[in-house]
Amino acid sequence: MVKSNCLFLLLVLTVFACTPASNQQERSRILVPMKYNNPELVVDLGVGLWAWPLPMDFDDDGDIDLIVSCPDTPFNGLYFFENTSPDPGKQIVFEPPVKIGPGKRHLQISLVNDEPRVLGQGIEYKNFKESIFEQEVQLYPKDSLENQFTKIRFSQWKYVDYENDGDLDLIAGIDEWEDYGWDNAHDSVGNWINGPLHGYVFLLENIDGIHENRGKIMAGDSPLDVYGAPSPNMMDFDNDGDLDLICGEFIDRLTWFENIGSREHPVFSKGRFLLDEIGDTIRMDLEMIIPVAIDMDKDGDVDLIVGDEDGRVALIENTGLVSDNMPVFHQPQYLKQKADLVKFGSLATPFAVDWDEDGDQDLISGNAAGYIGFIENLDGENPPKWNKPVYLKSEGEVIRIQAGDKGSIQGPAEKKWGYTTLSVADWDGDDLPDIVVNSIWGKILWYKNIGTKGSPLLAKHQAIVVEHAGEAAKPPWNWWDPQDNHLVTQWRTTPYAIDWDRDGLMDLIMLDTEGYLSFYQRYVKDGALKLKPGARIFYGVNGAVFDNKNNVIDATTGPLRLNQGVAGKSGRRKLTITDWDQDDDYDLLVNSVNVSLFENVGTENGKVMFEHRGPLFDTKLAGHTTSPSMMTEQMILVGAEDGHFYHTVQSD
Repeated sequence: MVKSNCLFLLLVLTVFACTPASNQQERSRILVPMKYNNPELVVDLGVGLWAWPLPMDFDDDGDIDLIVSCPDTPFNGLYFFENTSPDPGKQIVFEPPVKIGPGKRHLQISLVNDEPRVLGQGIEYKNFKESIFEQEVQLYPKDSLENQFTKIRFSQWKYVDYENDGDLDLIAGIDEWEDYGWDNAHDSVGNWINGPLHGYVFLLENIDGIHENRGKIMAGDSPLDVYGAPSPNMMDFDNDGDLDLICGEFIDRLTWFENIGSREHPVFSKGRFLLDEIGDTIRMDLEMIIPVAIDMDKDGDVDLIVGDEDGRVALIENTGLVSDNMPVFHQPQYLKQKADLVKFGSLATPFAVDWDEDGDQDLISGNAAGYIGFIENLDGENPPKWNKPVYLKSEGEVIRIQAGDKGSIQGPAEKKWGYTTLSVADWDGDDLPDIVVNSIWGKILWYKNIGTKGSPLLAKHQAIVVEHAGEAAKPPWNWWDPQDNHLVTQWRTTPYAIDWDRDGLMDLIMLDTEGYLSFYQRYVKDGALKLKPGARIFYGVNGAVFDNKNNVIDATTGPLRLNQGVAGKSGRRKLTITDWDQDDDYDLLVNSVNVSLFENVGTENGKVMFEHRGPLFDTKLAGHTTSPSMMTEQMILVGAEDGHFYHTVQSD
């Protein structure tokens, strides 16, 4: 079965990659996912953007495998990670993923008499291991439950014999976003003035084979309510004979609701966050977590398998101990797999550069979680052998830029996101590569390399300063003001460091506070490097204003505005600059469904004219965004939202 599934995955990837390009120059090239080419390497187990885990013995060989649904683009699919480790008590190293079906959201697994039963929104997928999604049976009309809310993002249904009467009831975790809204709701000091997220759990009691809605499950004196994405798990976690509840949330914590009633008449206490053995709150590394209860290590207590937004999956092991009437768990440990496709979180933003100066191109990349990673090219061959990503550090601490409660335009539900996007260049002219980075904040920072040739070492970040004539510019929706002429622009857009005017000084090309592509020119004054405010020298020919998906808003010729969106719809443009057509000028490659070309067609009276040529490929890599870089003068590297990297090769 595994061999046939591997052949199926190979066929899918071949068909996925081998689509003809729409741009004439690229018709002989295709985009393919980049592999580690490192068979001994073990990395974090992961799919693309967002992991919905379904742990089960899928191949009926007596151990627990992992099925993971990935509902996003481009890695959409239902993936089988085979457990071939002989000892469930030791760290399992799973096989690489094999695609067995399409990806879906809202999937939940329930163990009924030790058999896995997979449910969706008010439905069961019968005989899942044999039929996947082919046998869909309705259990309850989902709209009658969901329609009481204006906006939901999670609807998670499970079987449970709630009152121990021998039949299967349903619990449904539903979240509600109406109070929260979504965008641009901070006051003048950064407080979120909209409401919180809500996450409720409903009981649908089985009465003679018909499920009847009993309403929201109570916790203490009020309805159970977590911070979105409730992911309910009703099991005997503390081994006292009744069923308790553990819920997830939209961010990173898990909440324990103790059954202080009985097995036949559950009564739940007010929720408390799960703790580890030293009393610290259990937290996942990222957000949008999906916990599933199962005895993964087969030691007699119920553990948690938890999917993360970046596609990784973690084990949160139950220690078997109970403290203050609450089970004690270990902190998450991310599951491992044999290395296959190179991956760095989600919304990867790579920049190809010889970081360790050993003669080959490595990768420095940001991602949605706010990290900056180094992926080392180990041999310089074609294709290269890659090492697993390593988080870069500054002053000995891992670099992680996060929004916190006040840093995201879209509110505190995004507190653990950072959306780092970057370029690498010798910013200060000392012949060592530095890193220039933007993020969810829109603050442009740089990390000075204080190491030596081949041994980079990063100092504490510094703000890039612009010599503004008056107050420092900022987007009008920012509740906070820049400090001391610090460069602030739109969020999540690449700060591209390049000697644009070829005068030996490193300049900066990026979107300004209104979304216009701008030239921030470097100059020297009194022996010091200075940076001018952004100049709108770039013009669009027969298309000057675009949205963040490259749809033309204004088809006239004028200053090139790559995004006119406001607040949460602003920024989001990833770009690289290269002489794509080898005519000795700089062209522009920007994010799109894959990568789009803006060709430099000449300079008129100091205005650099770009003509939009559209996507270079037919392959769809983006649901949200991509991030282009160049491995060589003609080899494009694309970071996708699935966290994988795609590069061009010659087609047969």
